Amino acid sequence: MRVKKFVSQFSTKFWCVNFVEMGFLLMLYAVGALLALRFLFKNVNWLLYEYRLGEKRYFLPPGDMGWPLIGNMWSFLKAFKTNDPDSFMASFVSRFGKSGIYKVLMFGNPSVIVTTPEACRRVLTDDDKFTLGWPRSTVELIGEKSFILMPYEEHKRLRRLTSSSINGYEALSVYLKYIEEIVKSSLEKWTTMGEIEFLTQMRKLTFKIIIHIFLGAESESIMEALEKEYTILNYGVRAMRINLPGFAFHKALKARKNLLAVFQSVVDKRRNERKEKLSNKKAKDMIDALIDVEDENGRKLGDEEIIDIMLMYLNAGHESSGHITMWATYFLQRHPEYFKKAKEEQEEILRKRPSTQKGLILEEVRKMEYLSKVVDETLRVVTFSLMVFREAKSDVNINGYMIPKGWKVLTWFRSVHLDPEIYPNPKEFNPERWNEIRKAGEFLPFGAGTRLCPGNDLAKLEISVFLHHFLLNYELEQLNPESPLRFLPHTRPLDNCLARIKKVK
Repeated sequence: MRVKKFVSQFSTKFWCVNFVEMGFLLMLYAVGALLALRFLFKNVNWLLYEYRLGEKRYFLPPGDMGWPLIGNMWSFLKAFKTNDPDSFMASFVSRFGKSGIYKVLMFGNPSVIVTTPEACRRVLTDDDKFTLGWPRSTVELIGEKSFILMPYEEHKRLRRLTSSSINGYEALSVYLKYIEEIVKSSLEKWTTMGEIEFLTQMRKLTFKIIIHIFLGAESESIMEALEKEYTILNYGVRAMRINLPGFAFHKALKARKNLLAVFQSVVDKRRNERKEKLSNKKAKDMIDALIDVEDENGRKLGDEEIIDIMLMYLNAGHESSGHITMWATYFLQRHPEYFKKAKEEQEEILRKRPSTQKGLILEEVRKMEYLSKVVDETLRVVTFSLMVFREAKSDVNINGYMIPKGWKVLTWFRSVHLDPEIYPNPKEFNPERWNEIRKAGEFLPFGAGTRLCPGNDLAKLEISVFLHHFLLNYELEQLNPESPLRFLPHTRPLDNCLARIKKVK
């Protein structure tokens, strides 16, 4: 009996010990498997994009390509949804040093981010080495026939046609009268509306201007519908390309479809007018010019090309000017010393104006030197265009590192404009810093090179005209001065700058 009892006790202890050991081993195996899986996941991008480069991979910039498929997008979006969007690039600097160039996986592509003035300027101006490289999501939303995918020669030809109709001296002089009229009437109207979302109203104002310039006189209801669709479209441009209900990109595709329908109706109307023997009339707006233009072989643009170009121009032509005008007004109101100087300049313009002259003329706008510094400082601090996309046409060496052929290159303007070594106290609004002449590449609000934003002069004209009248006769009372900011798709107060516009004596 004692032997039997001993054997039983020994057997029980033996199995208990084995179960403990087995559990411990299983736990070790699980941890090992998870670590191996994590290692594999972290190196999938290395296998897909770096290993295949062979010896060239040793000359890549430092960096981190993140997780499979999503790459660095998660950390990018996460940072830009906080109050510290610059933490995204700061993490690269802290881990890999201040090399000014980093490898990443962004928007579904192996990419290189460049953050120095010299590198950004090189990428934007060297058409032999770099071509357009916008993400597939952006191309799908803005259009394959727009400037963001158009071949160089075609872009050059159409840019010459369209930019002369926007930025030329004669064109700007013609638009100035309309811009001033709508600015004055809008400001007066806002004083009677009580609380308004200042940014929303500014975007409506600039959209009305661009509609007038490009499409002629369209009804208020059409403009309202278009502006709302453009708002949805822009939320999808910087989002991940997930075409599922509820995601920003999916909503943006629907918005594009609605915009195309409106533009198609406008094009059809203009073509019908030509069939009714109105084709010899002088072009009154951009869409007429695009319908009439033909190349040296007599080929004219098709509907798809016209509509994509119009969609692109109308988007760029109101978003940037609306946001920057709001921010310039906001900054001036918050800095009475700069407000005073800018206002004195505008009063001096009025004092020198002949009594027979009614309203602004282009020569007066071009004499607004201090106001120009205010606008430039606003463009720098806000950095409306976060980045521009290019693609390496061949292997390129920058700063001793190689950018492989076919990789995307992201010129990170925010890092340039907020570099404390270039702009001391970079997040501080200070127009006085523009008393100093800047080096090439240190200020890139509209890009650079042959793809420089063609509407930059028009945008500055709109902003200057608005600020001229605001400084002379109005003030902004912001209702939530400490409103948090949102940084995507563009920097703005979360409440869209809820405020009252007041008339002053």
